[in-house]
Amino acid sequence: MMKQKNYKKTLTACYLGFVTQAISANFAPLLFLTFKETYGISLEKIALIPVVFYLTQLLVDFAATKFADKIGYRTCVVASQLVSSLGLILMAILPEIVPVPFMGILISVVFYAIGSGLVEVLVSPIVEACPFENKDGIMSLVHSFFCWGAVGVILGSTVFFALFGIESWKILSFIWALVPLYNAFNFINCPIERLVEDGKSMRIRQLLGVPVFWLMIILMICAGASEATMTQWASAFTESALGVSKTVGDLAGPCLFAVFMGLSRMLYGKMSKKFDLTKTMLLCGTLCAFCYLLASLSASPILGLTGCALCGLAVGIMWPGTICISSQKCPRGGTAMFAFLALAGDLGATVSPAMVGRFSEMAGGNLKIGLLVATVFPIILTFELIFLNRKTNLKAER
Repeated sequence: MMKQKNYKKTLTACYLGFVTQAISANFAPLLFLTFKETYGISLEKIALIPVVFYLTQLLVDFAATKFADKIGYRTCVVASQLVSSLGLILMAILPEIVPVPFMGILISVVFYAIGSGLVEVLVSPIVEACPFENKDGIMSLVHSFFCWGAVGVILGSTVFFALFGIESWKILSFIWALVPLYNAFNFINCPIERLVEDGKSMRIRQLLGVPVFWLMIILMICAGASEATMTQWASAFTESALGVSKTVGDLAGPCLFAVFMGLSRMLYGKMSKKFDLTKTMLLCGTLCAFCYLLASLSASPILGLTGCALCGLAVGIMWPGTICISSQKCPRGGTAMFAFLALAGDLGATVSPAMVGRFSEMAGGNLKIGLLVATVFPIILTFELIFLNRKTNLKAER
């Protein structure tokens, strides 16, 4: 008698995979001002940290369209955890031993960004390949663990800094490195299925010829930009632009943002059968644009923090929602489709935070100006969702 496969183990590994990605994406931004004060790095240079992080992910996303299926999901996803762990370890070591500390930071970022990029490409198709009902809800729930991971990183780091001081951040980097190291063993032992049988997935040229796929690409660019900008700059924004302490800034800025984003994904995961995905995303896109304007234009610290936090609620379902629509429209898209979607999201996440740093520096370090410029992404996202919703309604009428 064959032993029944336990796909709950697969979900657990995928949950921790996104937690690992959250550590990679959120730990360094908590140290932006610390890097500036300790190593004398300007805000414009610090803006290169998220650029390098997302650009590396982008390159990995593109490369994964070629090698992921050939090498196999399991080998790639186990490697993602090991490389992520190595990058976090190097973050604590390299800045102190290389002649230019900033270069040591960037080298470390490249390593854990490679792991993060592989997680981004592989976890969604791994979940999609599992025999679960209500894939939309499961996908949203799995992606919510990126948010809960972010909350854990921010809260855990804040408590650690309060107890041991910000100067002990290198020890914490070693501690966070244990999470992906442990999860590598989870991915070694859990069942992993192929998304599409050999020879049945669409070729890249076929995939690129599907019009709705390009709509999803634009949507992912804007979703990635809207999410990453607030994630990367919320801590520094609440500290410098709103005049609060680092502890309050970390808890009230990126932490609340992650909580609301997680709640958005979790609630949609539980109630996805009751809502139209496209209309829900349209509502969230409108709210996202409003939140950016509120954070950047408000003179009140409370309203500014409210804009940062509620932005998480707005962008929550954008990324997993786009993946779900793409899976429905292109069921034979295969790994290449997920890789291109991840690439698009990372492209937006690369460009927008860099824009914020650049325009803020031009405005004398005023991060509000940078966030105001970045509002263009949720606005474009909203208009595209209006177009997508109208197109869907026209098809329904026919």
